[in-house]
Amino acid sequence: MDTRFLPHNTHIEKPDAFLDLDPHLQLLGKRPLVHYSRLLDQIPYNKQGIYTLTGGRQIGKTTLLKQWMARLLERHIQPASIVFVTGELIDDHHSLVRLLVDLIKEMPDTGLNIILLDEVTYINHWDKGIKYLADSGILERTILVITGSDLAIIKDARMRFPGRRGLSNKVDFHLYPLSFLDFVMLNKRIAQNEIELLLDLDKTPSVELLDLLFEEFEIYLVHGGFLTAINDMALYGRILPATFSTYSDWIRGDVLKRNKREHFLQEILEAIIKRYGSQITWNSLSSDLSIDHPKTIADYVALLTSMDATFVQPALQEDKLTASPKKARKVMFTDPFIFHAVNAWLKPCEDPFNDQVKPILRDSDWSGKLTEAIVATHYSRRFPTYYIKAKGEVDIAYVDKNRFWPVEVKWTAQLRPKQLKQISKYKNGIILTKSKQSGLIQGIPAIPLPLSILRLGSM
Repeated sequence: MDTRFLPHNTHIEKPDAFLDLDPHLQLLGKRPLVHYSRLLDQIPYNKQGIYTLTGGRQIGKTTLLKQWMARLLERHIQPASIVFVTGELIDDHHSLVRLLVDLIKEMPDTGLNIILLDEVTYINHWDKGIKYLADSGILERTILVITGSDLAIIKDARMRFPGRRGLSNKVDFHLYPLSFLDFVMLNKRIAQNEIELLLDLDKTPSVELLDLLFEEFEIYLVHGGFLTAINDMALYGRILPATFSTYSDWIRGDVLKRNKREHFLQEILEAIIKRYGSQITWNSLSSDLSIDHPKTIADYVALLTSMDATFVQPALQEDKLTASPKKARKVMFTDPFIFHAVNAWLKPCEDPFNDQVKPILRDSDWSGKLTEAIVATHYSRRFPTYYIKAKGEVDIAYVDKNRFWPVEVKWTAQLRPKQLKQISKYKNGIILTKSKQSGLIQGIPAIPLPLSILRLGSM
């Protein structure tokens, strides 16, 4: 094996010491809160094929692969049948082909072999290399798992080798930040049996249990689903400045790597925050920025979306259940921690947690905007998700079972009748509220918001 990859493959010589020797698992073992994604049980380990694992930067894709390797060893997969390589050290598809051919020759010639190719998008024309290996039959007895942080490139490349992916029903996997349910289960302030009670639609949780759930949601508004930030809070009671910087630096680095301009990125991010939760058009943004062309703004936002940093929520065309091309859209960050990290970069200070995050969350308007974004992005993980713009507005409309389902988010103490004017026109709408009691508001079912998105995470 190429010596550059030996630190990631200590399991071959010392499988019993893998947890202690692997650099990622070493770091993981020092954290107070360790998460095990459900994907660990979903990625096939006994069916030949080419599988993809996508997700944003700093979300834990590499760590998940290392955890999966440990699981494979527990299942008594031969250590020599498992190899991890990182695309950061591979220049182009020619180097990739030579490396994988050599690795496969060294691996056992009986049964399936498993190669984990991390951060494949660092490799120039990587898809050409994978296509060649698949067409030539070299991957015939191989499970190849490739990861990447650029969703657009991965999606485009997948289309270039159809029919070569294998026999598994599911070959593409996406790692998101922890959902609210994931965090509550990880934090363990609420016992497992109590979580099961909260998830049971036929049970009514106690006021005390709902109080605790609301407290958990207030914490989630701080760190979202990013494990480094979650562990900062567990260890120090705050998010360290370096944690904010690490994520914002990744965004800037990935954008600059694609020959984009940092000052354009800065302007666009400032505009997103300034108009958070509001309807925008690329034309309206360009009139306020130094960027002349609306298409340039659209390209930057598309790049941020492909990096899983932003989510673009279009208006719903109700009769077609698709995005309305002529109406404005909303742009939000896919996780509250991304919002805080970007804000800390745009407005530098020594202590972003105390000087920025805490004041923002004390502001009812801002906490409402962040809450609405959490709900919208949680729905978008499972359904096509829009908003409704007619005579009035509905915050979210997701499409399921060939119809749309309106959802109004009201993270305020008081509701005005005119705020419910549009959603009252639909028979299947719900309102997610700050109240800890379920019931009806103007005949519309109202559910405590943290309870609703907790249940959404279990779907």
